[in-house]
Amino acid sequence: MLGSSLAFVMGAIINVALPQMQSDFGTDAAGMQWIVNAYLLPLSALVLVGGALGDRYGRKRLFMLGLALYAAATVACALAPSLSLLLAARVVQGVGAALLAPNSLAILADAFSGEARGKAIGTWAAAGAIAGAAAPLAGGVVVDLLDWRWAFAIVLPLAMSAWVIGARSIAESREDAKDRPVLDTAGAALVTLGLAGTVYGLIALPDAGAQLSAIGPLALGLAALAAFLWIEHRRGEEAMMPLGVFASASFSGISLLTLLLYAALGALLVLLPYMLINTFEYGATAAGAAMLPFPLIMGSLSRRIGGLATKFGMRRMLTAGPLLVAAGFALMAWRTSADMTYWTGILPGLVVMAIGMATSVAPLTTAVMNAVEARFTGVASGINNAISRTAGLIATALLGFVLTGGAADSGALVSGFAATAWVCAALALAASAAVWFTVSEEEIAS
Repeated sequence: MLGSSLAFVMGAIINVALPQMQSDFGTDAAGMQWIVNAYLLPLSALVLVGGALGDRYGRKRLFMLGLALYAAATVACALAPSLSLLLAARVVQGVGAALLAPNSLAILADAFSGEARGKAIGTWAAAGAIAGAAAPLAGGVVVDLLDWRWAFAIVLPLAMSAWVIGARSIAESREDAKDRPVLDTAGAALVTLGLAGTVYGLIALPDAGAQLSAIGPLALGLAALAAFLWIEHRRGEEAMMPLGVFASASFSGISLLTLLLYAALGALLVLLPYMLINTFEYGATAAGAAMLPFPLIMGSLSRRIGGLATKFGMRRMLTAGPLLVAAGFALMAWRTSADMTYWTGILPGLVVMAIGMATSVAPLTTAVMNAVEARFTGVASGINNAISRTAGLIATALLGFVLTGGAADSGALVSGFAATAWVCAALALAASAAVWFTVSEEEIAS
């Protein structure tokens, strides 16, 4: 729980530290986007490979290796003298997280069974929610009192504690030789190249326009992603992302829900604190506190709402949740203005969005696993996790269209935030429609 919580903690802290990091390094909007995406890129591309490596070589071994990489990279981030070295360290952080995240859950699944397993995984999820709630405020206090470098340093005690407990208490586990997955190195290389080229091109587009410096990497990235899909099709069930699972219309619909909903959420979590700090002169602490209602409401309601899925049906819950998220975004977009207050402009929409996300996330994991054959449940869960990370990656890359003009003009940033909120409302609405028209209650409730 300590190890896997690191990703939640660092992501939330970075969002409130971004304006100070941008100022210290004297970078533009693209540099700021890369501070976020240098971490999300390897995490999105390699999280499925991280799980497969654990199944083959030992989950404890890969978990501890990921923890060591993450901790070492965090130290490098805190000490980085230049933006390029910071970005390199963030990439290593992402690789460490790609080993940590899937193997932490696999270790729990192997160590517990029956009702105890459900309680352990529930506690694991709750720990992540608590970490996500506390991190923005704690990180904001550290950034305001010290500086952004200490925001990296404060996670090191967590990493060290996780290392000590893990070394003493985690039992090694792996799949039997006959059940170990074949490593899909070609797929991993192509999806990494594809996401890197696509993200680089999207970040470069606002400044470069239709020039080769942006269009070239974007075209290369899309070609690599197409090649990745072809390789995965050829490998069949031995692929890191077996395309056969998408034969289920319900799984495809839920995957589309995940992509659209988490893209909208990823855009908000980066842009909202940035606007509050740069335009409304919030400190990092105040910006972190402004985000606090969202994880608190999600964490407190998720388990209670999860029980309602059995009563009302998971398809209805997964349809209603994104509708509420869309309403929250629309409310925020409607109320956003240069003279707004947090209490009237931001908080009402944030509360509605949090209720909608709690309604969506609670039944999502169960629906994902029920939508495919039993032998694909682990793969389906991993794919859904990777899709959610990729959604945040792409959303952050696209924020350059807002940040490029808004970085120097606070009025443009406010209007850009409002326009982004409307787009996010449309994404959430499309997510709701995807579930309603493609998902079968019989498949996901079985």
